[in-house]
Amino acid sequence: MTSDYRPIDCDQHSLLELLAMRRAAVTARSTDENGAQSIIEGVVSDVITRGGAEYLVLRGVDREATSIRLDRLQAVYDAAGLEVWRQKIA
Repeated sequence: MTSDYRPIDCDQHSLLELLAMRRAAVTARSTDENGAQSIIEGVVSDVITRGGAEYLVLRGVDREATSIRLDRLQAVYDAAGLEVWRQKIA
């Protein structure tokens, strides 16, 4: 179980689930456990729970899946580059 996971706001979670239902093409900006930033492009395929934390699953053009822990997700942009989701700071 991931003990340092901080659940995100329910409304924000719902928006990510909507992006998954629509199989939206997005660019996601996140940080890893060391604070390093990354940018990932792909289609939102799912929002899952694993090991006590929730993840956004993106599939790239190579169909490879990438999971981003939701509390490390910073922002999500649509295909036109418009921000459609941003992490709320509690």
